[in-house]
Amino acid sequence: MKKVLIIDDEEKLRGLIGRVVKLEGFDVTEAGDIKTALRKLDQAEIDIVLCDVKLPDGNGVEFLKTIREKYPLIETILLTAYGNIPDGVQAIKNGAFDYITKGDDNNRIIPLLYRAVEKAELNKRVASLEKQLGEKHSFDAIIGKSKNLMASIDLATRVAPTDTTVLLLGETGTGKEVFAQSIHQASTRAKKPFVAINCSAFGKDLLESEMFGHKAGAFTGAIREKKGLFEEASTGTIFLDEVGEMALELQAKLLRVLEAGEFIKIGDTHPTKVNVRVIAATNRDLEKEIAAGEFRSDLFYRLSVFQITIPALRERVSDIEALANVFAARFALKANKKIKSLSPAFIHALEQNTWNGNIRELKNVIERSVILTDGPVLDIESLPMELSQTRNNGDKSMSAFSMASAEKIHLQKVLNYTNGNKAEAARLLEIGIATLYRKIEEYKL
Repeated sequence: MKKVLIIDDEEKLRGLIGRVVKLEGFDVTEAGDIKTALRKLDQAEIDIVLCDVKLPDGNGVEFLKTIREKYPLIETILLTAYGNIPDGVQAIKNGAFDYITKGDDNNRIIPLLYRAVEKAELNKRVASLEKQLGEKHSFDAIIGKSKNLMASIDLATRVAPTDTTVLLLGETGTGKEVFAQSIHQASTRAKKPFVAINCSAFGKDLLESEMFGHKAGAFTGAIREKKGLFEEASTGTIFLDEVGEMALELQAKLLRVLEAGEFIKIGDTHPTKVNVRVIAATNRDLEKEIAAGEFRSDLFYRLSVFQITIPALRERVSDIEALANVFAARFALKANKKIKSLSPAFIHALEQNTWNGNIRELKNVIERSVILTDGPVLDIESLPMELSQTRNNGDKSMSAFSMASAEKIHLQKVLNYTNGNKAEAARLLEIGIATLYRKIEEYKL
């Protein structure tokens, strides 16, 4: 049975319309003002709203925007005692199914209700299909099937459809932003903005301006008003990466957004309201930061309503081959090379590394390997030497991001080019032969 909410402050008229609607087989609930209507909307799954324009605590045309924002599947028909073309135009702009005049158009109410029900049913079917597609595809960007990773994906899948604040924990380079984007895509806000900001990339004053915006003249150089990222993300999701780097003064402002959905721009005196979901991420131990006085405990509790820890790459070794294949295909296309496969020795070397830089470091290594490879197979010769050598020789693992790593692979490439002729290699490298021998010994080439 379809549920209709009738909102009108005239009790007799509300009851009369209610009885007529009930005779058509609809389940009717009533409200005399906007406050009561909001409570009814929260309590029951309403399909259609019949709403008067003039209400004791607001205007039905404006209230319509609230209904469309909070309950997008509901269809609303506005009623007024006086036909008003500007109101009618604005009602349609705000998303009304139709706009009718009480008394003159009473015979239109029931036919409109049936048409509105058909539209509401269509809304639900479309939303259901989009939800199914979102559940199927939103987490496809996360590559891997390891037990640790799947446990994190399962948590993300469960929290995605809600508006709950999420805190993503994990080392740098583990893919926290990919998780945040996937959660957004699987949420009811998927078609709304997703805005990301790295809190460690700005100083305190600049970060405040970026996040919350400023009024014209708020400080030197503020020649015009600026909309902050929270406003840009309104109705959608904002991702605060490295939130543990945020200054204490800004933490208080962020707490206000989480608690009240509002903030004050720099140079403003009135609060700005926003409807935004917050997903935060950090590689820090925030509880230790709280003990050190560097992070607010009240903000931590608001951010950590739902925590998801993203496993480090060394904790999901079985995913390395799949990741490497995806990255190799991506960078081969970018470099216009035909890479058909990755050799077993190449994969084995990748799986033996500790990956202190996690997925970001693996991606860096694969890109370099694709650039250095001339044939159709990525083999061990194209890897940085610290990865191509086994651990049995006692060589300590070195980050693929280091300058020593870059020098080592370049030396090996030149030695390969000269077929081991060290004198020729030294000449090409423009270094002394003694220096070359020292580096060969240092890097165990």
